[in-house]
Amino acid sequence: MSRARQWCGSVAFTLYLCVSAGAYSLLLLPTVLLPRRVTYAAAVSWARSVLFMLRWLCRLDYVVEGLEHLPATTSIVLVKHSSAWETVAQLRIFPGQTWVLKRELIWIPVFGWVLRNLKPIAIDRKAGRTAVQRVLDQGRQRLAEGIWVVIFPEGTRVPAGETRRYGMSGALLAEAAGLPVVPVAHNAGDYWPRRSWLKRPGTIRVVIGPVIPTAGVDPRLVTERTQRWIEDTVAMLRAP
Repeated sequence: MSRARQWCGSVAFTLYLCVSAGAYSLLLLPTVLLPRRVTYAAAVSWARSVLFMLRWLCRLDYVVEGLEHLPATTSIVLVKHSSAWETVAQLRIFPGQTWVLKRELIWIPVFGWVLRNLKPIAIDRKAGRTAVQRVLDQGRQRLAEGIWVVIFPEGTRVPAGETRRYGMSGALLAEAAGLPVVPVAHNAGDYWPRRSWLKRPGTIRVVIGPVIPTAGVDPRLVTERTQRWIEDTVAMLRAP
């Protein structure tokens, strides 16, 4: 595919992403009066359509390795955050879930109202310990309801090839709930770069690692092990 065609496909996809997010939000607005599972099923359907259009318009697909590492029980997943891609794809990869996200998202008219029905853990990222306590309190509630909790430990998108200090809320939640953490690495940032319209063709690789135990382990050490595994795996995926 020529660069011009790739740009055209990327622009068309971005327009679809924006328009479909708004359209689905309007269509789903009545579901806020219904059980969460109804809204969630529709959100998964939207994610499926986005990934289909990405494959069709941009020739960008994905594969998942390590699915055998996913626990049979409700879990905490810590995912590398280098692209917008994983915010969509996680709906297709992991079981019924919710997410730790910045509270400003639930303030968006219509979209935020629908998002609120999916029971996210909305935090003020500047709140420090208060934000962590909110993750612990609401995270345990979600897990008790059978909902997986997905966290981006870096807190924000980081350009491909870079990293930042991982937050400890995921490890603390796992310790409090008596569960291990599931580390997830991928190279989506190389294909769908941060703040870029251009989507590069290829196949994104997602690697789900072996669970990292938390029982009897200092949460700081759990976080360090998680970061080391994720970053080492991302480096391997990015190697020529």
